[in-house]
Amino acid sequence: MGHGKYAIEADNPSKTCKARGSHLRTHFKKMREVGNAIKGMPLKRAQKYLENVLDFKQAVAFKRFTGGCGRTAQAKQLKAPGSQAGWPIKPTKFMLDLLKNLESNAEVKGLDVDQLVLSYVSVNKSKQMRRRTYRAHGRINAYMSSPCHVELMCTEETEGVKRANDSETKQLRLSRKKVAQMRLKGP
Repeated sequence: MGHGKYAIEADNPSKTCKARGSHLRTHFKKMREVGNAIKGMPLKRAQKYLENVLDFKQAVAFKRFTGGCGRTAQAKQLKAPGSQAGWPIKPTKFMLDLLKNLESNAEVKGLDVDQLVLSYVSVNKSKQMRRRTYRAHGRINAYMSSPCHVELMCTEETEGVKRANDSETKQLRLSRKKVAQMRLKGP
């Protein structure tokens, strides 16, 4: 069986590394919030953040799937709506494993691990798994789980070129009112 296709292709494949997990037995909704929390972070900072979540030093903000979610003072630092945040242990452990895989993929590719930034994080629903629970009066109800697929992509960030601090090349944008005032005052 061949390699699966990623949802997006990298702009610069030589400076990008990828990792993915399929059919992960953890809640999709919680994993989505963990993925959203680390999106755009440098790789090392994301790993440290998730380790802090496991130690209950930092929380993950719950922004979309907030039903039944508790409130905590740690959520104020994250500017979470309604101060709703939590410490989803199992999704955090899965994400740490994927980040470790991503780091080793980067080392194999010869990328500088300290310069890597999480440029793409995707969490999608997987096919639901079915169990059953036995109810009163001989009835049987569904007992479904909601696993997920996760795709991660890191890009090696390079130092940008500094902008010239040349005052002659700088063009001022002035309003009509300001231009008229300058015309009246003179040079």
